[in-house]
Amino acid sequence: MARKQVAPIIVVGAGAAGLMVARELARAGRPVTILEARDRCGGRIHPLPEAGFGYAAEGGAEFVHGEAPVTRGLLREAGLSLLPLEGRRWRVRNGKFTPDEPQDPHQDELHDALQALRDDLTVAEFLRRHFAGSDYEPLRREILRMVEGYDAADPERASTLALRDEWMGGDHRAQGRIAGGYGALSDFLLAECRRHRVAIHLGATVAAVEASGDGAVVRCVGGGIHHGDAVVLTVPLPLLDGIALPPADRARAAAAAEHIGFGNVIKLLLRFDTAWWLDHGNDVADLMFLLSEETIPVWWTHPAGMPVLTGWFGGPRTEALRHLGEPELIDAGLGSLASIFGRDPSQLKQKLVAARALDWARDPHARGAYSWATPQSRAAQAELSRNVGGVVLFSGEALYRGKDMGTVEAALASGLETARTLLG
Repeated sequence: MARKQVAPIIVVGAGAAGLMVARELARAGRPVTILEARDRCGGRIHPLPEAGFGYAAEGGAEFVHGEAPVTRGLLREAGLSLLPLEGRRWRVRNGKFTPDEPQDPHQDELHDALQALRDDLTVAEFLRRHFAGSDYEPLRREILRMVEGYDAADPERASTLALRDEWMGGDHRAQGRIAGGYGALSDFLLAECRRHRVAIHLGATVAAVEASGDGAVVRCVGGGIHHGDAVVLTVPLPLLDGIALPPADRARAAAAAEHIGFGNVIKLLLRFDTAWWLDHGNDVADLMFLLSEETIPVWWTHPAGMPVLTGWFGGPRTEALRHLGEPELIDAGLGSLASIFGRDPSQLKQKLVAARALDWARDPHARGAYSWATPQSRAAQAELSRNVGGVVLFSGEALYRGKDMGTVEAALASGLETARTLLG
């Protein structure tokens, strides 16, 4: 008598969370099918062709933040090394370069107010209540710059308690890069999935998930139909409203999307014929990060000395550049660098060898960069992560309840947790 075929678990999305879920389930012996809308795996891990930049430049996620135990464990499995960041943070204001070693005179007051905080407040409300005077203006400016730029968050909605560790010198300072980039880690997970016979369908945009008998039916744009035992949705939060779900799951997804923030990042990569910034009159030979007040405010260098500068602009203010296409964003980056270093933008453009500008809000398969917490996020995350006994489960960096929300570590850890829930 023929054995009844076991229906696969269907994972929607082949980003870090989706690959992690699939790998864990498949190596435990469960059949798995991945449906990915893009023509590649990796999601917001997006290595660019080496021919353009001389190395696997990161169009998306780039740094490993904090302790990141799941990420570090995978790196050991894959035989990949983590490179510490070397160099110095510089700040430029009114043409003057200074080492970025902020010693705000009100730092102790900030720490005391944060330690005393019991009920969560938005960042903007916290500052209005505790640091409203003119003397605190530099402190407010620095906090808002970090919240909007580093966390890509809206201060009027972002949780103060969620960011408390970061402000008090937490793990956001402990960063590193993966030798070979995040693409190497994504490739390892993909190879693991294939080794364990995960079926991977690219170009498969999911339109609907329906409960059917003891399982689920997933319908794709264009007519593809897949039957499974359960469905794990790992797509970015903004995409959930485009997938028809069973009513209870749709209600949970809508509530979570309302209470979990999701921010944007514009990232530029500019490769020049020489590292011309080292000729600057200031001693910036040790430059790693450069902070400014320009249109593209944050820049960093490549660790191996490649003549590449990466620009970063995050948070609600990116909306002001939403109308710009890639060539215009590259020009904005060149203009920012020209203003910072006192150079002619046209001369910098002549030195340009390769350039990319990625506005993640305009990516139809992401519609933004990563999530951030509001005062209501923890409850929303717990509800959306809960297994209610239906056929739909949710996973991804937006559901991670640790202190590294919005990172690849968060995506991997959430995927691991989801797989363990399914394996019971």
